[in-house]
Amino acid sequence: MNRKQGPQFGSQDCELIEELPGYQGFFKLVRLRLRHKLFAGGWSKEITRELFVRGHAAAVLPYDAVRDEIILVEQFRVGAVFEQSTPWLFEIVAGIVDEGETAEDVVRREAVEEAGLVLGRLTPISSYYPSPGACSERISLFLGELDVSLAPTQGGLSDENEDIGVHRVPRLLAMQWLADGKLDNASTIIALQWLALRLAGVGDFES
Repeated sequence: MNRKQGPQFGSQDCELIEELPGYQGFFKLVRLRLRHKLFAGGWSKEITRELFVRGHAAAVLPYDAVRDEIILVEQFRVGAVFEQSTPWLFEIVAGIVDEGETAEDVVRREAVEEAGLVLGRLTPISSYYPSPGACSERISLFLGELDVSLAPTQGGLSDENEDIGVHRVPRLLAMQWLADGKLDNASTIIALQWLALRLAGVGDFES
């Protein structure tokens, strides 16, 4: 499949020469031939890059400010199967943005599906690329208010093979887990560090 540069490709500082299909499954891999503008002026030579194409995602840190507790979910992650410790990771709630959904829609839906949680007000934290050297995914990150006393201990959709533990965790304990390296995925780390900064008076919850 060949495609000229256009609005779908994005920046005028980059020229798409050719897009070739690679693997097509639950996710998609494409091979791109392209060139881009240089800091010194002019254009680069033609380069070839493989790109892992997946939809954008959204994630939320459920936080009860009254009890100063958060919710973390624990589930099996195939990306960690070669780790020496465990492929079951502690994370915040997250999901892929489907067509017609907003990031806010996703975190509210996933909070119910993954953890049986109904979120109140959402506060935007950040939007970022977790691995832009190889992946097109961009993640929108939020803090979501809730009453942790209403949280169940298990969640997930059985028809999606989800088996999820739902954990109430005191915020200070979560920060200790962060310092100890027990929490090792980007969305969880960013969200907890953002919360720590806000509670320390750097910025505010309305920004």
